[in-house]
Parts: sequence; C-alpha cells; structure tokens
Amino acid sequence: MRVSSVLAAICVAAGAVVASEMPAGASPGEWGLNGTYVGTSNGEWAKVNDVFRDQPSIRSTWTITSTCSYPGECTGTVTSDWGWTAPIYQKSSVWYLKRTVDGWQPCPDGSAGPGLQVYRFFPSAPDGSSADPASTTLMGDDQTTGVSGSCGSSKVIFISMPFKLVKLS
Repeated sequence: MRVSSVLAAICVAAGAVVASEMPAGASPGEWGLNGTYVGTSNGEWAKVNDVFRDQPSIRSTWTITSTCSYPGECTGTVTSDWGWTAPIYQKSSVWYLKRTVDGWQPCPDGSAGPGLQVYRFFPSAPDGSSADPASTTLMGDDQTTGVSGSCGSSKVIFISMPFKLVKLS
C-alpha cells in the first residue's frame, strides 16, 4: 500500500512539472515547431578549430513539421530551400537537427570528405538575452565537423557559428 501511494505522489508531481512547462491554454499541436522559418548562421562570429575566423554567413528558409508527445519532447522533419531534408527533435526543451553534408571538408588530393552538421537551438528573447518558451525566435549554434579519416588522416576541420531561427508563418 505504501509503495502505491509513493508512486501516486510521484505521478502527481511529474504531472505538475509537465503542466508548468506548458503555456496557458496550449494544446499538443502548439508544443512543436510548425511552419516556415528563416535560419541564419552568422559567419562573422565563426570559430574554425576554436579560433575566430570569418566565414560566409548562411541564410536559408526552413519548412518544419513536428509532433510532440508532451512539452519538451518532439520529433519532426525540416525541409530547407537549399535542397536538403533532415530529422529534427526536441529534448528537454532544446531542439536538435543533425545531417551529413557531402563533400564538406577539402582533402589534399583535391577530393572532399563529408561533414556532420549539428544545429542546436532553443526559444529565446529576440535579442538573445534570455530563454523565452513562448518566443518564435530561437537561438543556438550551427556546428559542422569533418569526419575523421575521410581525407586519409585524423585531422578534421570544426566550424561553429551562432545560429538564429525566426518564424515567418
């Protein structure tokens, strides 16, 4: 009997935590990212192998569809106007998108190895000063890493840039 009352208390507490993350009046359809967004990777603040080095800024339009099992836990798909599609997921209120970029790291022999690009972002105040769960502006980073051994050595390039995603519709 004691075990079941402890389990009931844990379930009530967990329900209170989930309910507190959800905006008032929100429904499961409102928890995810759905619609058209503009994503910008800011090359002016790029780091190449942890050293600041200007890179071209990249702007793209993303169409995102997602579904959520509960607030903070979602999965979906992103289609970019640059011609790629990739899965997206949210874990603990942070969104992640991981994709392979073919021909990303130049090799000494003239060929090019792949890169692993990882976007990580969360809802933020438009100026990036604080987290804001109700915001349609998301801030984070865009990191791409060469694949070790793809150019015949374990030396890889790692580029990290600030990333901003803004909802259009």
